[in-house]
Amino acid sequence: MDNRRLAVADASTAQRVLPERYLTPEDLVMMFDLPSVETVYQWRRKRTGPRGFRVGRHLRFDPVDVRAWVDSQRDGIAA
Repeated sequence: MDNRRLAVADASTAQRVLPERYLTPEDLVMMFDLPSVETVYQWRRKRTGPRGFRVGRHLRFDPVDVRAWVDSQRDGIAA
């Protein structure tokens, strides 16, 4: 099992601590094992992913917003 899948497996058994820095689209690709950063940009265009913001030309995500988005996705599944 590669490191990314191991991290996902570990996250399912314990509360995962997010980094204290702002996250990049590449960070989200790694965290959620997405096919590419294009998925993150599609979420942004469709307004279905975590709230992001621009720093100049760079897209960033607040870990608190990412956690809130994950929680809302889990709540939606449970409903």
